[in-house]
Amino acid sequence: MNEKLSRFSKTAGPGILFASTAIGVSHLVQSTRAGADFGLMILGFVIVVTLLKYPFFEYGSRYANSTHTSIIDGYKKLGKPALWLYFILTIASMFFVTGAVGFVAAGFFENLFGIDFLGEWTIIILFLICVSILAVGKYKILDSLIKIIVIVLVVSTVSAFLFALHNGPIEPVVGFEPKELWTASGIFFLLALMGWMPTAIDLSSWNSLWTLERMKQTNYKPKLKETLFEFRLAYLITGILAVMFVTLGTFIFYGSGEELPNNNSLFANKVVSLYTQTIGDWSYIIIAASAFTVMFGTIIAVLDGYSRSLQRTVELIFTEKEDKISTKFRPLYVIFLLVISVGALVIIFQFENNLKELVDFATVLSFLIAPVIAIFNFRLVTGKYLAKESQPSMLLKILSFAGIIFLSGFAIVFVLTRF
Repeated sequence: MNEKLSRFSKTAGPGILFASTAIGVSHLVQSTRAGADFGLMILGFVIVVTLLKYPFFEYGSRYANSTHTSIIDGYKKLGKPALWLYFILTIASMFFVTGAVGFVAAGFFENLFGIDFLGEWTIIILFLICVSILAVGKYKILDSLIKIIVIVLVVSTVSAFLFALHNGPIEPVVGFEPKELWTASGIFFLLALMGWMPTAIDLSSWNSLWTLERMKQTNYKPKLKETLFEFRLAYLITGILAVMFVTLGTFIFYGSGEELPNNNSLFANKVVSLYTQTIGDWSYIIIAASAFTVMFGTIIAVLDGYSRSLQRTVELIFTEKEDKISTKFRPLYVIFLLVISVGALVIIFQFENNLKELVDFATVLSFLIAPVIAIFNFRLVTGKYLAKESQPSMLLKILSFAGIIFLSGFAIVFVLTRF
């Protein structure tokens, strides 16, 4: 038993980082909004998309463990055009995604400390802190920080969920009319919700990089089943928490006649109030601190993931052989941290104080990218690039086909109806 725990502790890390990244905007913002606006009817979509996206995230961990290379290295095996396409899609989305996460994190920061006079400087200071932490400590600090953060939020969310179930949903106000889902705005929100539920599929490449970094950090190469167990446990937790957030949004806000605020600081205050209404006013500071630390962990993970994946992509694009990769690429990590932060700030200032529009735009963009990454990942783990014993089961392959059809179908419908 002790030996199993020891092996798990050496393996644990990448899945927890994944969970922290997922729990951020998709859960605190989008899942809460989904329940508040549409009630429990939206729950089915949350469960279905979480299930159908699962294989493509798992394939990142599977490929890294089996080949001891990242899935980005695998994209190069598919051909240089595939690697270039991944590079272009990453650049196209990274400023919007980082901007959305940073804007939400700044709102929870302002709410926690009661700051309303710094304005744009709140976001700038937040990015500076994150870049400094990653530039100095990189994966080691990130790994240690995230584990504490996730535990605190999981305990808080489960407590609030149980209290909400005990208290039951609020009584709808007189004249309350539920929002229609099958309208242009309803479908747009549904795509936005699914885009980051539990998170964007292109993050599967980050998970493969974090898996390799954890191996390097602990000098332990886990068996495939150990890597998959750690990831599956983390994925299950993100799925359960998504259901809890939708339920909390429904029980506390649906039918109240209230609109969740569009201002990032006011929205954060509403989300924190969601907890305190069920647990009690005494818990406000604990919940406010937990929510901010989760978002802080998310923005750090997003900055690290994008910078790490861009560095690896550039290395692979501009060198033909692995042993030819020189130290000249190492400073790129910090350079990309700065470039992504500046680009994200430009996007945030462009959207001004429109939280929902920025988040929805970033999440829909992720949804449109999803089918491409899903197909790449599926090809890498089911063809000649992976040994037979490391390939997924038939059930997982069938689920992958269903996921690709689902993601592609919704993406095509969106493009046709929009343009």
